[in-house]
Amino acid sequence: MTASAPTYLSDLLAPVADEIDAVDLPVTGALPDALRGRYFRNGPNPLPGEDPGHWFTGAGMIHGIRLRDGRAEWYRNRWVRTRRLAGAPFVGPAGFDLTAVPANTSVIRHASRILALVEAGLPYELTSELETTGPCDFGGRLTTAMTAHPKRDPRTGDLLFFGYGMVPPYLTYHRLSADGELVESRVIDVPGPTMMHDFAITESHVVWLDLPVVFDLALIGRGMPYRWDDAYGARLGVMARDGGETRWFDIDPCYVFHVGNAHVDDAGRVSLDAVRYDRAGFAATWPRLGGTPTGTHMIADGFAHRWLIDPANGVVKEQALDDRAIEFPTLNERRVGRSNRFLYSVSQDAIVKYDGRTGASRVRTLGATPGEAIFVAAPGARSEDDGWLISIVTDRAGSGSELLVLDASGLDTVASVALPRRVPAGFHGCWIADQ
Repeated sequence: MTASAPTYLSDLLAPVADEIDAVDLPVTGALPDALRGRYFRNGPNPLPGEDPGHWFTGAGMIHGIRLRDGRAEWYRNRWVRTRRLAGAPFVGPAGFDLTAVPANTSVIRHASRILALVEAGLPYELTSELETTGPCDFGGRLTTAMTAHPKRDPRTGDLLFFGYGMVPPYLTYHRLSADGELVESRVIDVPGPTMMHDFAITESHVVWLDLPVVFDLALIGRGMPYRWDDAYGARLGVMARDGGETRWFDIDPCYVFHVGNAHVDDAGRVSLDAVRYDRAGFAATWPRLGGTPTGTHMIADGFAHRWLIDPANGVVKEQALDDRAIEFPTLNERRVGRSNRFLYSVSQDAIVKYDGRTGASRVRTLGATPGEAIFVAAPGARSEDDGWLISIVTDRAGSGSELLVLDASGLDTVASVALPRRVPAGFHGCWIADQ
């Protein structure tokens, strides 16, 4: 890469040029026997010679590591072969090709399917070996895009998600049953084409984030066609999952890429934790993602924040939780929608553990750049943080990467796996345990 290359093609974000396989990876420490499965991580990786114009729009690539019996059996990486690479279009009711966009943001398993996700198109189904099967519309029932941040209800196994669009309906709520059938879809009224990247659930509510970053047709062909709009306003919506209208609550202008969790507290308030960007923070971050040479890391100017929404009196209280810039909050997924004590995030060179009960935080400085830290619960776990954190970590020079396994309680190193290549900084991953 030359010095003039945009940030999303440089340094920690520089794409790799090919797909490889490697076996019997070197392990330092001892991988727990209970880690039997696959760690997959998605992110943009433009094709050789391609300039997508924005970090968010590069072709999707999954990096996978297979762990079993204390061994790292293999590493492989594969592009997600959307219609940009292969296949035929799927045109939604608004005339948009929902298979043309790269499935480059996250990867999950639900029911029998492994899905690569991007919020502007359909999910793409993958095999356990990372080969692309094709787009998935759940038997023709899904006619909108699907968020890259669905939420699984730990009680029912249902997968809740939404799709947003550039034309009406701007927002549609969906629910997949535990066995993977699309059983509910309903339109949610919002005033315009907001970029809604994430949302939250409680045991009885959906929490919407209707925020002032909106689609602008004039920006088509210039990276991501979204901009901050002071006139749009900012509000949170609380919707009962069993039906009824959404109730909206105005908040101070901000943007949220990623939610930590939400629950109903003992006072009946909806508590929402997320990473908040004010107008200045968004203005500093958005050009960086589009290639302005102001830094190469995704951690910019977002901070841990809490909103307490009181439906009884219509009051929303806002509280900053930390002055450390962070991103990619994660938790023990058995606590999604419930009161959780521990939340994990990453900063420029560290993994951070927050204690929501005491307000304390524990920081594990790495001297390298971590990706999102996925929590994996230990078998028979006796506490919320009984398990491990898994993250792909890349040295600052960008020359090498490892799969790091930390004890989720104290953030001590359990083991690391040397990967056969540098893995570009990316987005979201998942642990798929052997069944």
